[in-house]
Amino acid sequence: MAGQTALIIIDMQKGMRSIALPPRNNPSAEDNIARLAAAWREAKQPLVCVRHVSRSATSVFAPGQSGIEFQERFSPLPHEHVVEKNVPDALINTGLERWLHARGIQQVVIVGVSTNNSVEATARTAGNLGFMTTVVADATFAFEKQDYAGNVRSAEDVHLMALANLHGEYAEVRTTDEVLTALSY
Repeated sequence: MAGQTALIIIDMQKGMRSIALPPRNNPSAEDNIARLAAAWREAKQPLVCVRHVSRSATSVFAPGQSGIEFQERFSPLPHEHVVEKNVPDALINTGLERWLHARGIQQVVIVGVSTNNSVEATARTAGNLGFMTTVVADATFAFEKQDYAGNVRSAEDVHLMALANLHGEYAEVRTTDEVLTALSY
């Protein structure tokens, strides 16, 4: 990866570990996100931590709820940029696009949760805005979901479909190892 590349970690908050959530896929996603964050910090590349702040008082992501807090291993360092969002897309009404442009950052790598929601929404917008966008398949995860016809789709199916929606159109989909190799060049 040439030049500055921002790692954008989406919604790795305590609320994402709630037992009330549906089954998920990719149990190693958090380990892969942590590997990427450590490599980004070592390479002195920009790291952005995105947090969802719900407008619903009953949400686990509402202000004052413990679920809104970053999971300990994904807490931003003092010099890292924090973005708070109220919708799935981290580039809508947050100032993130301006922050990236002000630093001359043209490449973004997106990880976090959930693949078919905030990750996909952010990657679509990033691609549409002209950023060279990468989504890291094994550093994201999704939850089981009922489709429009009423069929329950496994978390893995939801995850893979979201990645298929993005790959080659809005972003390139890569693995953690592929991204780490590219970072070292």
